[in-house]
Amino acid sequence: MNMAPLTKENSPADQMYHYGYQKNFRTALPQFVAVSIKNLLLISYGMTLGFPTILIPAVQNPIEGEILHLKTSEISWISSINLIIVPVGCALSGVVTTPVGRRRAMQMVNVPFFIAWLLFHYSTNVGHLYGALFLTGLSGGLLEAPVLTYVAEITQPHLRGALTATSSMCIIIGVFTQFLFGLLMYWRTVALVNIIFTVLAVIALCFVPESPHWLVSRKRVEDARKSLQWLRGWTGPQAVEGELRDIQALFKRKKAEAEDQEETLSEKISQYLDRSFLVPFFLVSYSFFVGHFSGMTTLQTYAVSIFQMLEAPIDKYYATLILGILQIVGSGACVILVHYTGKRPLTFFSTAAAGVCCILVAGYDGYFKTHDVLNKTSSEIHNATIGVNSNSFDNPYSWIPTTLLMLLALVTHTGIRLLPWILIGEVFSAKTRSGAAGLSSAIGYVFGFLTNKIYITMVDSLSIWGTYGLYGLICLTGCIVFYFILPETEGKKLNDIENHFAGVKNLTNTVYRSQKNMSIEISRMRDLKGTTNPTFEGDNTNL
Repeated sequence: MNMAPLTKENSPADQMYHYGYQKNFRTALPQFVAVSIKNLLLISYGMTLGFPTILIPAVQNPIEGEILHLKTSEISWISSINLIIVPVGCALSGVVTTPVGRRRAMQMVNVPFFIAWLLFHYSTNVGHLYGALFLTGLSGGLLEAPVLTYVAEITQPHLRGALTATSSMCIIIGVFTQFLFGLLMYWRTVALVNIIFTVLAVIALCFVPESPHWLVSRKRVEDARKSLQWLRGWTGPQAVEGELRDIQALFKRKKAEAEDQEETLSEKISQYLDRSFLVPFFLVSYSFFVGHFSGMTTLQTYAVSIFQMLEAPIDKYYATLILGILQIVGSGACVILVHYTGKRPLTFFSTAAAGVCCILVAGYDGYFKTHDVLNKTSSEIHNATIGVNSNSFDNPYSWIPTTLLMLLALVTHTGIRLLPWILIGEVFSAKTRSGAAGLSSAIGYVFGFLTNKIYITMVDSLSIWGTYGLYGLICLTGCIVFYFILPETEGKKLNDIENHFAGVKNLTNTVYRSQKNMSIEISRMRDLKGTTNPTFEGDNTNL
């Protein structure tokens, strides 16, 4: 894709106009609070993703008194069944959750989480585990639309990228809590403790406002005004009048268009065949593909058995804990850096570094296989891979792959693992945003399911060197592809991003950073020329 601009973008003066809001701590704080409370739900969801990591070794090699003892074929489903169910929830997400509102929907999806944790705790057969995983996957899908749209609709452009990135970071924190709890408690006890976070999320969501966009769409204008007052620094009604007016104008225009011409089914489908949907959909889907096949998804799920197979120089459970810490550090770095560097440099660094780590792991394993340094049999390698205890080998070089996999966890979370989740809230047009968010998320979870489900088969047929060699090739190829297809969206208005993918005008690859102060002259010119809504999409009827 040619990244050169077709027409000149809005000037910095044009982009710095944010309805007269001051760019200060007071304005940003309520948005940060609202997103943080929403993130409690994502921490709970991350717990469901990390739980199989401590569950798998516990039910494959159970302690005395444990009634569950699973076979290898059942283990592969434990690691992936929730991921294949998530797309079902994603497909229903917009339809089921939109009528009740973003906030209430986020509260409601905690009910299946609550039931799932009780099922895990009291499970007596593999069917109970499958049922609990089904519920966590379904809830994980249902929360996609309200979570993603809520952040996009309540945040200002200069905060949107960083606050969106915190979503993925909080999922990773949720995964990490399971690694930590698994060290301190038995897995059944961990399931009970996780219920606390589910209840806390429901209660905390009572104290944040509903999305003003959703309230306006339901003709609750006064509630929308109060929501904006809360979100823009607990300010007065006059301060938010301009933004509220634009949001109302947006929905009035949509309603007028709908009344003028009722869309047929074929016309609705045609929106998903248009360039403005297909191009960003490919971009997000490819980001998910590279992110999952970077080796990090399988490493997160099979961490305990992988470190056992590689004979990590430290306890495999402590190695898994360090892995979780590095994921959080990488995500934190992404949240901090994305506002300054933009998404493109972080993506290039992340994919290239991940590719190098995977290639080096493959080279290490290939060298040891070729030279038979450790004299392992293929049977022993397979057993270690799926978590079965094997004989201990004295390997003075085991720190090499262990360190490389730790670095893999760090670098993937500085970019490629978070990239698609950030893009979902930005790159789709207003008409397709809700449906596209669910569909793109579904594709992402399908890739997650595939990489976990086929991992054991890949290691059996390709060995570790072949598996990680393939992962490395995918990452390095992705680095090149992203150079041509990934525009810089950081700090750009959603309307400009939509026009880019529609082919109206291309975005530049510079990162827009809003200024703290706005000149009086610019303000006066704006009063004469009218306003646009930088927090959502503007009126583009003349484009």
